[in-house]
Amino acid sequence: MTATSDGYVTVLWDAKAKPGREDDLKAFIAAAVTPSRNDPGNIDYEAHEVEGEPGAFVIYERWEKRALLDAHLSAPRMAALVPEMLELIDGSIEDGIRVLRPFRPEA
Repeated sequence: MTATSDGYVTVLWDAKAKPGREDDLKAFIAAAVTPSRNDPGNIDYEAHEVEGEPGAFVIYERWEKRALLDAHLSAPRMAALVPEMLELIDGSIEDGIRVLRPFRPEA
């Protein structure tokens, strides 16, 4: 992941629940939102369900800079959540991560 020229980093994370674990994953994500919003450097942290796709979720995050995102990802509470998350999602955590880089047309 790389920061944009003005410093902030935007991350999208797509997650699909394992069959039968849809409600569990939704509850897991809901419990993680507020603590993540309170991490230093967080600008936005929003959880979404994909309409028409039961068990499909998207997390939208923006961080002031890469170092603060890295601190969030390496926080002890995040490491503790990984095993539970892997029990709930179909695929790997990394498979769903996308980093967005904004651009604007030149004037």
